[in-house]
Amino acid sequence: MADLSVLEGLIQALRRLPGVGVKSASRMAYHLLQHDREGAELLSQALHQAAAAVRHCERCYTFTTQAVCETCLDESRDTTRLCVVETPADQSAVERTAAYKGLYFVLMGRISPLDGIGPKDIGLQKLMERASDGVVTEVILATNFTAEGEATAHVLGEALKRRGVQVTRLARGVPVGSELEYVDLGTIAHALVDRRNA
Repeated sequence: MADLSVLEGLIQALRRLPGVGVKSASRMAYHLLQHDREGAELLSQALHQAAAAVRHCERCYTFTTQAVCETCLDESRDTTRLCVVETPADQSAVERTAAYKGLYFVLMGRISPLDGIGPKDIGLQKLMERASDGVVTEVILATNFTAEGEATAHVLGEALKRRGVQVTRLARGVPVGSELEYVDLGTIAHALVDRRNA
């Protein structure tokens, strides 16, 4: 029985990953133990090292191994623009576009009243301090276009505007290269509302 409890512990640990249910976790656990012990060791070591070394940047709250991340220390960045994202993964997505050269503020979440997460839980006060530092002139709200992301953008936008900060929001619209007949109706509706001059 002790052997099965160890295996069950591994399966339960894997289930903590987003989108991983019992079947997927079981498949991963059995694969690692049966076919890839070396991979299991590498995964274990990498998780241990990351958990010990990775922390939050003191300025933008993204993940880093230093007190202040490389992006915040990069003197070539536009310090007047601050892009607010929900997670470090969202920051990474914006960075991969190579279209934004300003700084970031990572909320590490979003407002979700059903889950008991309010503005104070996502660092509203820290964002207000950062955006009101006299250097930042524009805050770009790049929260996700989910109900929670929209609510978060609304609350943050109103609070920032009361402080006299210029606030912009990511545009929504039809993806590049897509055909209208295959785009969902909500996206088309938002694209019509957010239309611009040609």
